[in-house]
Amino acid sequence: MIRSLFTAATGMQAQQLNVDVISNNIANVNTVGFKRSRADFQDLLYQTLRAPGVTSGDGIQVPAGIQVGLGVKPVAVQKLFTQGDFVATNNDLDLVIEGDGFFQITMPDGTMAYTRAGAFKLDKDGRIVTSDGYPIEPAITIPSDATKVSITYDGSVSVMQPGSVAPSQIGSIEIARFINPAGLQAQGKNLFTETDSSGAPVTGVPGTEGRGTINQGFIEMSNVNVVEELANLIIAQRAFDLNSKAVQASDEMLQTSSNLKR
Repeated sequence: MIRSLFTAATGMQAQQLNVDVISNNIANVNTVGFKRSRADFQDLLYQTLRAPGVTSGDGIQVPAGIQVGLGVKPVAVQKLFTQGDFVATNNDLDLVIEGDGFFQITMPDGTMAYTRAGAFKLDKDGRIVTSDGYPIEPAITIPSDATKVSITYDGSVSVMQPGSVAPSQIGSIEIARFINPAGLQAQGKNLFTETDSSGAPVTGVPGTEGRGTINQGFIEMSNVNVVEELANLIIAQRAFDLNSKAVQASDEMLQTSSNLKR
C-alpha cells in the first residue's frame, strides 16, 4: 500500500513540472522568436515479483510475469524549433530566417550566442544590435547618412546614400545552423548558446548548405499554439487530480487496515 503513495506522488511531481513548462509557453505567446518547450517523461523502475517466462512448479512456463511500476520521472524539456508565423512590419531592420538557422550575436564577454529573434535596432554608433544592445556577427555598421537599408535573401546589406544613384554594399549577414538545435542551452533574452549536445555551429551564407534565407521587413512570432497549450494544460491538471485521488485512496485503504481489530 505504501508503494502506491510514492508512485502517485511521482505522478503529481511530474505533472507539476509539465504545468510549469506549459505556463512558460503561454507566457511567451507574443515573444518574438520564442520556441515552445515540451516536457518528456519516462516510467521508473519496476519491482519484479515474478519474472516473465519462468517455469512453474509443474514444469509449465508462465507466459507473463508480475511487474509493478514505481512511477514516472521527467527526462527532458525539449525546445521545438518549428517555424513561427511571420508578421509584416515594413521595418528595414526587422528580419526573419525562412528555414533553418540562427542569427549570430556577440556577447559582452566575447562569446557567441544565437537567436531567431530578428527585431534588430541601431545603436549610437550605427551598429545593428539586438534590443539589449548586443551586436550581430559579423558586425555591420550603417552609415549615419544612409537613407535606405536593403537586405537581400542571401544576407547582403546595402544602403542608399545622398548623391549616389545606386546602393552600396556595406557587409553581409551570416547565419549558423546546428545538427541538433534541441541541444542548445537557452540563456533567456531570446538567446541560445552552443553545447556539446548541439554540436558546433556551421556558419555561412543564408540559402546555402541547408540554411534558411533572410526576409526583410518581417518578424517571426512565437511558435506557441494557444489552443494546443490550453488543451495540454487541462490534460496535465486532470492527470494531477487523478494522481492526488490515488494518494487519497491509498491513505483511506491504509486507514482501513490500521483500524482492523482482532
